[in-house]
Amino acid sequence: MDSFTMVEFPTTSARGSAEFFGSVFGWAATPYGPEYTDVDCGDGVSLGFQQDHSEAPAGPLAVIQVNDLEATQSAVLKAGGTITAEAFDFPGGRRFHFREPGGNELAAWTPTGR
Repeated sequence: MDSFTMVEFPTTSARGSAEFFGSVFGWAATPYGPEYTDVDCGDGVSLGFQQDHSEAPAGPLAVIQVNDLEATQSAVLKAGGTITAEAFDFPGGRRFHFREPGGNELAAWTPTGR
């Protein structure tokens, strides 16, 4: 089943953003290098903080886990969406970004090994 799993945010300090949410809500952080940190919110949902401005989204980016990345990309295009970032690998999976007809950018991903 496809499900919402994360929101990725641009940030000026991945560590600072992660520490803030850890202090306020007690959520654990996992750094993936000096410019990206994942914060586990529980129930399979996380926040990602991207400090690298060349890779950061323009605003919050909702991320949906899917069973079949290629089939989802085809469905996005068939439904009138546009691909804004071709599929790429990252630690733990593969994803692509798309814009729905109303103008919102989202991402779809699948874990490594699917």
